[in-house]
Amino acid sequence: MKKHIEVVAAIIIANDKFLCVQRGPNKFEYIAYKYEFPGGKVEDYETEKEALIREIQEELSLTIEVGEKFIIVDHDYPDFSISMHTYHCVSETRDIILNEHIDYKWLAISDLKVLEWAAADIPIVNKLRGQ
Repeated sequence: MKKHIEVVAAIIIANDKFLCVQRGPNKFEYIAYKYEFPGGKVEDYETEKEALIREIQEELSLTIEVGEKFIIVDHDYPDFSISMHTYHCVSETRDIILNEHIDYKWLAISDLKVLEWAAADIPIVNKLRGQ
C-alpha cells in the first residue's frame, strides 16, 4: 500500500500576483523541477493553518496571513498519495528567500498556465482560472 500524506499549500497573493515556486532535484522524477504552491506536511501536533505558517517561514522566510480554505486536492502519484489542503494567503511583501526551492515567480492569474506544474497543483491552477 502506498504511503498517504496530509499536506498543506499556500496560495499566496501579494500585489495581485500569485507566488509559484519551483522544486529542485527529487528522487521522484515526476515532481522534480515542477512548479507548485508552497507548503508541506502537517505534523501530528499542529493544525493545518499552523503547518502552513511554519512551512512558509521555513521554506521562504516569509510571514503570511492564512485566510479561507480554497480546495482539497486528493492526488495519487506513482509512489505515494496526498491530500493537499490549500488556503488563500496574503503577504505584505514579495521579498522571499529560497531555502528549499530553486526558482520562484510572482505571476498574474492569466499567466499561471505557462508553468510546468506538479500534477497535484494543476486542479488548483484550473480552479483559480475558473476552469
